[in-house]
Amino acid sequence: MFAKETYMNRRNTLKKSVGSGLLLFLGNDESGMNYEDNTYPYRQDSSFLYFFGLPYAGLNAIIDIDEDREIIFGDELTIDHIVWMGTQPTLHEKAQRVGIGETRPSADLKAYLEKARKKGQTIHYLPVYRAEHRLKLLDLLGIKPGTEQPSVTFIKAIVNLRNYKTAEEIVEIERACDVTAEMHLAAMRTLRVGMKECEVSAALEAVAQAHGCSLSFPTIATVCGQTLHNHYHGHTVKEGDMLLVDAGAETAMGYAGDMSSTICAGKKFTSRQKEIYDIQVASHRAAVDALKPGVPFKEVYELSCRVICEGLKALGLMKGDPAEAVAAGAHAMFFPCGLGHMMGLDVHDMENLGEVWVGYNGEPKSTQFGRKSLRLARPLEPGFVLTIEPGIYFIPELIDYWKAEKRFTDFINYDKLESYRDFTGLRNEEDYLITETGARRLGKKIPLTTEEVEVLR
Repeated sequence: MFAKETYMNRRNTLKKSVGSGLLLFLGNDESGMNYEDNTYPYRQDSSFLYFFGLPYAGLNAIIDIDEDREIIFGDELTIDHIVWMGTQPTLHEKAQRVGIGETRPSADLKAYLEKARKKGQTIHYLPVYRAEHRLKLLDLLGIKPGTEQPSVTFIKAIVNLRNYKTAEEIVEIERACDVTAEMHLAAMRTLRVGMKECEVSAALEAVAQAHGCSLSFPTIATVCGQTLHNHYHGHTVKEGDMLLVDAGAETAMGYAGDMSSTICAGKKFTSRQKEIYDIQVASHRAAVDALKPGVPFKEVYELSCRVICEGLKALGLMKGDPAEAVAAGAHAMFFPCGLGHMMGLDVHDMENLGEVWVGYNGEPKSTQFGRKSLRLARPLEPGFVLTIEPGIYFIPELIDYWKAEKRFTDFINYDKLESYRDFTGLRNEEDYLITETGARRLGKKIPLTTEEVEVLR
């Protein structure tokens, strides 16, 4: 945890931003995997962590701006809990650690909210992402399913705080990124032809655990890189394969790292793999070079797309004007996702609060295929932490679908594309902090070019 003053200052800033009403924070509870006592690994809600810093299950909180009160609701451990879990701080001790003096039993929360409703007080709450939270919210506030109205004022106030990472947060994020880099280096050193994907996944995940970290998201380690989020780890790696790894560490305080790498199964990439890989690297470097305050990230995305189109045109896979191809959306045949996303206490930071607020500052998102998956578009500002992860993918199902509908025939050479159906896909990803003058990579460098990867092979 940070010093209690950090959390006190965050809450004070939040109160000034929202102005009035009552702010409701639902902390996460334990969640059973297949029965109640066999739980998923516990993770506290990120906004709760940001303002209250307490990584314990069974807590909720309110900030009553009108009454100038901050209260943690929870229950003391019984002797049964202590037998199984050991002694923990009391509820009051937990609250004092983050500068809160008032605590109440969990059962008092509903009555406090009912009293606030009767007074006509505005109760601000956030979008929920767990089913049990939706049920809890309906019960606490006495509202009917489907009538929930999360507070936009509350959402925007949190986004405007969490989007700008402080120096102490950067230290924690960089620690996550350093461990993440070591995970990828372990994968590059471990991979051998004849291995199962799960063996590589096990090796890199062991690095996170050895550093006292958990995973910031489920590991991707696949020879089928054309599937963007492929969590199956059962394939045997063959000569000529590429293993796409997307993995990250999360520190004990909840801050995330997120990197991707693409590794040749043998000692060298094939000449065809290298041609495509080099285009991806050119796109990656162009995007990184463009990062600086004031530049809309959607322009960085479009630049990276144009570089990909230019490279694929040189190989005969695309044709026509690259800028026109990107404007029309033809690039999404090969790059059907976004360039990057905000990162912090969530690997996709505050995605539960809505990309339209986090990454678009309230502006509407595009509905164009590919471009609609861009999670960040707004002008960059100092303190933003984000990923850069262009990729090039050859997805047989998408090739067949667009070819049958004769889409973008002015830009895509489908005859040439047929010979790449088995190529799969690749991407590389790094994490960056936007500074006053440009951008700084966070974490230890991992190999980016084919030459750098081959050194470790």
